[in-house]
Amino acid sequence: MRSTVEQLGFVSTDPDVLAGYRFDQAGFCSAGTPRALARPGSTAEVVQVLRQANDERIPVVPQGARTGLSGGANAIDGCVLLSLERMTEILEIDEVNHTATVQPGVINSVLSRAVADKGLCYPPDPGSWEISTIGGNVATNAGGLCCVKYGVTSDFVRELEVVLADGRVLRTGRRTAKGVAGYDLVRLFTGSEGTLGVITEITVALRPAAEKPLTAVAFFATAGAACAVVSEYLSTGRRPSLLEFMDKPTVDAVSAYRDLGFPDDIEGVLIAQSDRGAAAPEDLAAFAEVARAGGATDVLVASDEAEAELLVEGRRLAGVAMERLGDRLVDDVCVPRSRLAEFVEGVAAISREHEVAVPCCGHAGDGNMHPNVVFDSADEDSVRRGQAAFDAIMALGLRLGGTITGEHGVGMLKRDWLETELGEVGVAVHQSVKQAFDPRGILNPGKVVRRR
Repeated sequence: MRSTVEQLGFVSTDPDVLAGYRFDQAGFCSAGTPRALARPGSTAEVVQVLRQANDERIPVVPQGARTGLSGGANAIDGCVLLSLERMTEILEIDEVNHTATVQPGVINSVLSRAVADKGLCYPPDPGSWEISTIGGNVATNAGGLCCVKYGVTSDFVRELEVVLADGRVLRTGRRTAKGVAGYDLVRLFTGSEGTLGVITEITVALRPAAEKPLTAVAFFATAGAACAVVSEYLSTGRRPSLLEFMDKPTVDAVSAYRDLGFPDDIEGVLIAQSDRGAAAPEDLAAFAEVARAGGATDVLVASDEAEAELLVEGRRLAGVAMERLGDRLVDDVCVPRSRLAEFVEGVAAISREHEVAVPCCGHAGDGNMHPNVVFDSADEDSVRRGQAAFDAIMALGLRLGGTITGEHGVGMLKRDWLETELGEVGVAVHQSVKQAFDPRGILNPGKVVRRR
């Protein structure tokens, strides 16, 4: 029997179309068979979908560009997929108050370039910034390469328009720089992965455009030495605009994809940037000094903007380059910076123990690492060893005082591990919040936290 949702003009039930929207980019995550795909072009159309789905108790799975890595946008059996990809308008760029208001389908890089034309900057820049949407970034509280200085998505979200499960429209937050009236619902919805409401409009804070950054790279004989330098450098009080790590397997994968001219006999690489204008050379000189004192075999400072871009592009290409290695489960663990060396060395030990490749790179300045568990999905034993390695990495991160996800979210992939991290009381509170916003449980069920 067709639901009233399926009869809406912007809804498709074509099986071939539905098949193309079933998955995000997570490994080890299953997906069900959806009943329909809704592609609304306005808040009013989102209201129609949710009001009717709630009345008929049909599950709804919100989607952005499906670049997520936790299965948060994966279909479940009988659901309506609610894709916000058509809602792509930049509604306003306020050059006086330094804000931008956008629909959720706006691509991160499109917004970044639009505000740059006004002499402004939107700092959050996830590795997928050329294809991921602002709505998806907000839903997962995405991070990026520049978080070490500027913070994550939630640090820039001022105001949200959200359609609740029953179709009511909530506006929460404010465009002012300060405001503490009532509960901070903006923070609650940011990172909620479509389980509490569907975000249909976002106002973000902007900053004046930064100076063109200077870039340096340091090479190390051990990955642990590179990680130790991260804490040493940040302890000097300097705040780079980027501080990234790559281990040797990552460098090898990137070099096979695009030659960066990196030495062969290295085990760890740090890439640092400073965008402090006239003070940038001093920042990088301090980085070079700390790196050499920490055992760097060589430190190079980019001589021009093109060379600097090449170094950073090498880090951004890590994900694409590692796709050539096989099926991947891209992990996302954040630990205190003081435990970073222990984490990276522990990941290498887990790789050896389970006999799976686990190249590791990430946002060293935040302690946020991305081990990539490589496996063969056609080989049952390889899948088993890959899953075991993934679980061991999760346990390692928690043992070191870290968290199971720094920016990718929980989705389906890490739901069981979230319960381990939160504990019994934490899980109960999460379930109560979910119940309050979505009493019929239609919004992205089975993601993040189980219903009571």
